[in-house]
Amino acid sequence: MLLQARPFLVAFLLAALTPVMFVSAVTYVDVTDEVGIRFRHSSGTRSSLLPEDMGSGAGFADIDNDGDIDLYVVNIPGPFKQNGHPTNTRTTNVLYRNNGNGTFTDITETAGVGHQGYGMGCVFADYDGDGNIDLYVTNYGANVLYRNNGDGTFRDMTGTAGVVCELWSTGAAFADVDGDNDLDLYVCNYVTYDLVALEAMKAESLQSGKPVPSALNPHVFEPQDNVFYRNNGDGTFTDVTAEAGVAARGGRSMQAIFSDFDADNDLDLYVANDTSVNHTYRNDGTGVFTDVSAESWAADFRGSMGLAAGDYDSDGDVDLFMSHWVDEENALYRNLLKEDGDAAQIRFVDESYTAMLAEESIKQIGWGTALFDYDNDGDLDIFVTNGSTFQELTNPQVLIAQRDALFRNNGDGTFTDVSEITGITLLPIRVGRGAAFGDYDNDGDVDIFIVNNHAKPALLRNDGGNRNNWLHVELIGANANRNAVGAKIQVKTVNQTQVREIYAGDSYMSFNSFIAEFGVGSATQVESLQVIWSNGDTQTLHNVPTNQQLRITQK
Repeated sequence: MLLQARPFLVAFLLAALTPVMFVSAVTYVDVTDEVGIRFRHSSGTRSSLLPEDMGSGAGFADIDNDGDIDLYVVNIPGPFKQNGHPTNTRTTNVLYRNNGNGTFTDITETAGVGHQGYGMGCVFADYDGDGNIDLYVTNYGANVLYRNNGDGTFRDMTGTAGVVCELWSTGAAFADVDGDNDLDLYVCNYVTYDLVALEAMKAESLQSGKPVPSALNPHVFEPQDNVFYRNNGDGTFTDVTAEAGVAARGGRSMQAIFSDFDADNDLDLYVANDTSVNHTYRNDGTGVFTDVSAESWAADFRGSMGLAAGDYDSDGDVDLFMSHWVDEENALYRNLLKEDGDAAQIRFVDESYTAMLAEESIKQIGWGTALFDYDNDGDLDIFVTNGSTFQELTNPQVLIAQRDALFRNNGDGTFTDVSEITGITLLPIRVGRGAAFGDYDNDGDVDIFIVNNHAKPALLRNDGGNRNNWLHVELIGANANRNAVGAKIQVKTVNQTQVREIYAGDSYMSFNSFIAEFGVGSATQVESLQVIWSNGDTQTLHNVPTNQQLRITQK
């Protein structure tokens, strides 16, 4: 009898241990063509050199203050030449104006932002506090700062502002780190890509045990220091990297993010590095930082690409997620502030395996990413766009494509891969790089734009996320920090409390909409909404109806 009962016992135990199958009410649909986006990354044939393979990013931002988010996409000319000059100068970055009806119009030429260069990333912010969102573009080569004139056009102010940076720049982020109410700029730099020496690098080297041309192996090249520019408040910046202590020396940096990890009302800094140890910097409140990488337990030694921050476990502090290289698992770092109760330190713990995110990603190479609520159920999910850096064996001019992935937060500290049931696996397999997140059609759920290397992009419209209730919040600062970068928003409903910070720069060399998107499930109103502005002032609203976009101006 005991032997006969065992199969039933095993079946019972398996059933108990197997997660309940989740049937998604949300699907992502590729609407790139129908909305009028005609972009293609690069032109011509890939020539197997790193600057081609690393890019590029994109950004969602309302550049004309008309209430919907526009789209900027970074490009590279290609193919790459030994002297660093492109062979095709017709390929440019592209700016699409949102028409407000679900379609976009290319306004690159009239706007004056069609930069021609080896484009890497972009970040938006109102650096001069005039109420118009400006644009900073990072390149392999000189970066560009475009000032928004407020009439649909931009002006190149790079030289005047003093932020040219002629290194190989990747991700960038704006934040007010010194409390003077204007936005400072941090620029990540990668490696010194010695074009003259490339001819001597015909031999192959190894990456993850696989042979690759040395010209594609970042280990071969010396890392570059990052650069930090303090905003002088008069439209110019000063390089204060050394004084601030944030050069991230030795790190081949990909992306940085400013966040108040220790909840002391100033912005700390985390830098994600490729093939080198990541950096955690604690702000002393004056814009001077201390390197606390080792004691933070988040000095990740793997190849970090994309970077996202958010309170995934709803305990009130900000956690980190980063996408990684093949065989190195994506990483989810849980902030221990609530457990420690000590704002004098920053500590994280790697929850990648306990959250069921590690093994699912071990054979992927992840790039653009976000912690966001795709189904508006009130907790933060994770999206990662994937794409290999390895060439096809039989066709070395082509990189190996990989499927993107969407992970649903189960609300208990674990995640479930819902790529298949949300339509992600039905999309064409591409070589993903940058990804930007925002509600481009203003219907209450978060859409995704993906830049695919040497291919057309993908605008993925969220269909069904708005079946749950939602509240989108746009903050307008009263001082030069008009975008309220660094502000916190706390939303309380009957069943939960959610926190968001306003960032300017995250994902992978990309920019997500400034609008904070909250999913609230079945709640028809928010009991309280509290804004903690970057200067510490607070504003509170009560009994706010859901299913609306709310604009709050600092008093």
